[in-house]
Amino acid sequence: MSLVSTPSAVPVVHPVCAAPLPIVPAATFDHLAIHGWAMHDSFLPAALVQRLADECEMLQRRGDLKPARVGRAHAQAAVPQLRGDQIRWLEWGQSSACDAYLQLMESLRVGLNETFFLGLHNYESHFAHYAPGRGYAKHLDRFQDDDHRVISVVLYLNADWQDSDGGALRIHGQGERLIDVHPRAGRLAIFRSADVLHEVLPATRDRLSLAGWFRRRDLY
Repeated sequence: MSLVSTPSAVPVVHPVCAAPLPIVPAATFDHLAIHGWAMHDSFLPAALVQRLADECEMLQRRGDLKPARVGRAHAQAAVPQLRGDQIRWLEWGQSSACDAYLQLMESLRVGLNETFFLGLHNYESHFAHYAPGRGYAKHLDRFQDDDHRVISVVLYLNADWQDSDGGALRIHGQGERLIDVHPRAGRLAIFRSADVLHEVLPATRDRLSLAGWFRRRDLY
């Protein structure tokens, strides 16, 4: 069973106004080019990170987050022992905070295309809530026969997070090297969807994030 899941429909590209490019140092893009992954702190203003965290918590309290599924199409199923998050896909107009986030990610899409000539066409994203003790088993973010997802992005929303709280994004690097990215509020993790094997380790407290993927255009 594949551990990758997809939304029921690919989001339609939404027209946006010009937005300033998020402050991503050249060194971040350099690290992505060399190692296949990179990390950048303070990607969004702290106030926007807090608004997004508040929205994720509100959705969780209202029961609007649903168990994530693994597999494809009709074979999708919730398998908590493999993937334990609850999610909700973002849509334009969902909230002012989500619209601000999606606008900034559009600017990042443009920056990635200008730097790497990737042909990224759109972005899909969902809130993810992991209850204490839940994780996500080791996986890639792309099916072998589907190359739409190119770059994976995770923005963390957890205020006052300590390394001892767990919940790291564990990247399986070259030569069996393990890299743990701790999910502190405002931290951005970015990596190549097809190449970077990774997992989410269980935490001792609720863990909130926005997970997303920059995608190529359908060719057919």
